[in-house]
Amino acid sequence: MTKAKKTDELEQQIAELTQDVQRTRADFENYRKRVEEEKAAARAAGRRGAILQLIGVIDDIDRALSHMPAELADNPWANGVAGLDKKLQKSLKDLGLTKIDASEGVHFDPSLHEAVQFDEDAEGDNEVVADELQAGYLLDGSVVRPSMVKVTRR
Repeated sequence: MTKAKKTDELEQQIAELTQDVQRTRADFENYRKRVEEEKAAARAAGRRGAILQLIGVIDDIDRALSHMPAELADNPWANGVAGLDKKLQKSLKDLGLTKIDASEGVHFDPSLHEAVQFDEDAEGDNEVVADELQAGYLLDGSVVRPSMVKVTRR
C-alpha cells in the first residue's frame, strides 16, 4: 500500500469520526434542550395544579371577608385575617395569578367570562357584565378559570 493511499484512508477515517462526533454532539444538544423543556413544562403544570387547588380557598376567604359582621370591622383579629388575605393575594400575583376584570359594565368576553345568566329583556347593541357571580383568574395570561357572570345589554 502506498503512502498516499494510506494517507487518504486515514483522512477518510478522520472525516467519518469527525462527522460521528458532530452528530453525537448535536444529538446530545437536542436531548438537553428537550429535557429542559420537559422540566419547565412539569414545573408549570405543578404550579398550575397547586394554584387551581388554592383558588377554592381564595373563594372561601373572599366570601368570609365579604360577609364579615359590621361589629367586627374594628376587631384586631378580623383585621389580621383580612391582612392575611392581602398577603395571599400578593403572593399569588407574584406567581403570575391575576383576577379577571368582571366588574359591572365591562365588555362581555366569552374567552374570559362564562355567562350563566342573561338579561333577555335588556336592550342595546353591546353585551356587558351585569354582575360577577364567581371570580375568574388568569395564570401568566392564560385563563385558569373563567369568571362566572350575569350578562345584560346596553
